[in-house]
Amino acid sequence: MPQTVMFSGENALPAIGQGTWYMGENAAQRQQEIRALQAGVDLGLKVIDTAEMYAEGGAEEVVGEALKGRRENAWLVSKVYPWNADEKKATEACERSLRRLQTDYLDLYLLHWPGNVPLEETIHAMETLQRQGKIRRWGVSNFDLRDMQNVQRLAGGEQCATNQVLYHLASRGIEYDLLPWCQQRQLPVMAYCPLAQAGRLRQSLMSDATLQEIARQKRISVAQLLLAWVINQTGVLAIPKASSVEHVRENAQALEVSLNVDELAAIDRAFPPPQSKQPLDVV
Repeated sequence: MPQTVMFSGENALPAIGQGTWYMGENAAQRQQEIRALQAGVDLGLKVIDTAEMYAEGGAEEVVGEALKGRRENAWLVSKVYPWNADEKKATEACERSLRRLQTDYLDLYLLHWPGNVPLEETIHAMETLQRQGKIRRWGVSNFDLRDMQNVQRLAGGEQCATNQVLYHLASRGIEYDLLPWCQQRQLPVMAYCPLAQAGRLRQSLMSDATLQEIARQKRISVAQLLLAWVINQTGVLAIPKASSVEHVRENAQALEVSLNVDELAAIDRAFPPPQSKQPLDVV
C-alpha cells in the first residue's frame, strides 16, 4: 500500500513528490527536466514543489511547460521570498509565479523562510490570495518550533497548512521537538533534500554499510531506502529532485517500500536520533 499524507481539505496525496531546485538553470537540460516531471505526474507523484527563487523563476517556467494539458493531475506548490511577503508584494509575486507556471491557482503557497516582514502581514497577504482564488492554502518553510508556535498564536495562524524543512537520515534534528509538535497537530511536514544534498554527506549515506546491506536484502537502491525511511514518519512528504525519468521511476517505486522493526532499529543504531534540541538545519 503506497504511503500517503493528508493536507487539510485535500484527499490523500502520495508521500513522495517532485522537487525542482536547480531546474531551469541549464537550457540544455530543459527538455530532460520537462520529461522527468511529466513522467512523475504519470506515475502518480502529484506534488510538484517549486519557488520563485529557483533559477529566479526559471524552474517555475519548466514546471509550467511540463504541466501543459495536465495541470489537473498535479498538486502545485510554490514559495515566495520573505521580502515579497507583505500584502502588496505577495500579490505581485504570486501573480508572476502563476504566469510562469501557466496556471490560475496554486494548491499551496509557502513563505520560503522567516524574514523581516511581520508574520501578521504575511498571514493577511495569504488570506487575501485565498479570497482571490489564487491559492488554495498556505504554509511556511524553514521554520523551527518557536517560529511555528509564533505562527499559531497569531490570528489566522491556525490555517497554516504545512512546514517544509530539511530532513534526511543524516539530519534528524526535527525529530526531537518540531516533528512531534507537528504530528500532534496533524500538520504535514514536507521534507526537502530527503537524500541529502549532493556531495560528501550524500556520498556517506550512499556508501554506508548498514544501509547498503538493508537495501541489498530488500532488492532496492540505497536512495529508495532513504526515501522510504523519510516517509515512514507519520505525516511526512518527501520532495526529492526529479531530474531524469529514471530517477523519477525509482522515486515512485519507493512509495511501495515498507521497513520492519528490525530494519528501523538497525538504521537507528547507524544514525541515532537526536537526544537534545538541535539547531534547525537549512540549505
